[in-house]
Amino acid sequence: MLFVMVGALLTLISAIGVLRLPDVYTRSHAISKSTTLGMIFILMGTLFYFWLKHDHFNSRLLLAIVFLFLTSPVSAHLISRAAYYSGVRPWEGTVRDDLAERRERITKSAK
Repeated sequence: MLFVMVGALLTLISAIGVLRLPDVYTRSHAISKSTTLGMIFILMGTLFYFWLKHDHFNSRLLLAIVFLFLTSPVSAHLISRAAYYSGVRPWEGTVRDDLAERRERITKSAK
């Protein structure tokens, strides 16, 4: 029950982050980190419940945990890169933009 509660709390924090954060990049960070961890905790709680309470080990839950752990951060990174290269500007309060020089070089070479 503890794992499911922690997972639900992390997912709630992710939802608050989506509503409160200013731009697509910080929202993507909130979604990819806390939601992934929250879902992993919920799946682990489900795995332990059925394993310890009903003596039924489900390997598909382990595969789902590994799949989420591998694909969710990668997909969030790719969505953020696509948004950046398609011209979505970061929040005005952004202090540092490490890809600005590379994006300018790519747009100059495309013209």
